[in-house]
Amino acid sequence: PEVSVTRLLRGGEGPVHVTVVLAADGSAVHAHLELTSLADLAPTVTRLRRWLDLDADPGLVAGALGGDPLLAPLLAVRPGLRVPGTTDPFELAVRAVLGQQVSTAAARTIAGRLVAEHGEPGADGLSFFPSATTLAEVGTPALRALGLNEGRASTIGVVARAVADGLRLDPGADRERVRADLLALPGVGPWTADYVALRALGDPDVFPAGDLILRRALAELPGGAGKPVDVRAAILRAAAWSPWRGYAAQHLWSAWSHRVELAAAEPRRPKTARRVRRVAR
Repeated sequence: PEVSVTRLLRGGEGPVHVTVVLAADGSAVHAHLELTSLADLAPTVTRLRRWLDLDADPGLVAGALGGDPLLAPLLAVRPGLRVPGTTDPFELAVRAVLGQQVSTAAARTIAGRLVAEHGEPGADGLSFFPSATTLAEVGTPALRALGLNEGRASTIGVVARAVADGLRLDPGADRERVRADLLALPGVGPWTADYVALRALGDPDVFPAGDLILRRALAELPGGAGKPVDVRAAILRAAAWSPWRGYAAQHLWSAWSHRVELAAAEPRRPKTARRVRRVAR
C-alpha cells in the first residue's frame, strides 16, 4: 500500500501544508503542497528533498558497500535505501533527546504530548512543533509533567536555549563545530550528537556506534560477529564503510527491524542426505 505523511511546516512567508505520498513499489514520491506564498515553493522543495534524501546516489552507495559480506544481503533486500533527514532540525534534536534509553513508541508518545501542550495550532487539526524559543522558556517542571525524567527534561531545555541563542543544526552548518557544541551541552552524549549529525546535518559518514540496536545487528545478523560487539569494536567494524557509514547504519537498523523477513529471503541450504547403514541379519 501507499504510505503518506502530512506535515505542517513554518515557511518564510507563512504556514506550508505538505502531504508526501510514497508509491507502493517505492518507485516514486508525490508531494502536495499548500503554500501561503509561491516564494516558499523552492525552499520547501529543498527541505523535502533533504528529508527524503532524494539527492542520494544509491548506485554509488551500493558499489561501495555491496562487497561487504554483512551488508551485501541487506542491500539486496532493500536496494536504494535512503537515510531520512528532517524538515525541522530542532525537532529532530529534541526527538533524539526524547529517544535516549527509551523505546521508539515511548518517545513518540511524549513528543505528541509536547506538541499538544506547547505546539502552535495550525490548520486541519495540525500543529507546529514547538520552537526553540518556546521550549527554552517552558522550564523543567513543565516538561517533567509530560512524563520526562529530570535529566531529559533539563537537556531539552538546554538544547532549546542553545538553538534559540544561535546554534545551527542545518546541513549548511560546520559539522565538526556543531558536534563539539552539542557534546559540550549537559545531557548530550555521543549517540545524540551522532544522530543529529546523521539526520539533521546530513552527514553521510556518521556511524552511531553507541546505538544498542546497531551493535546487536553487527553481532547477530547473518555474517555478523556472532558475539557481543562493544562500541570500540563497532567503530572498527564500520571503518571500512567510510565515507558511507551512515547508509550502512540505516541498512543495519532496517534489517534488524525486519530480521524475520530477511531470514525468509535467504536461500535455504539443501538438506544433506542421510546415510543409512544396513545391518545384515
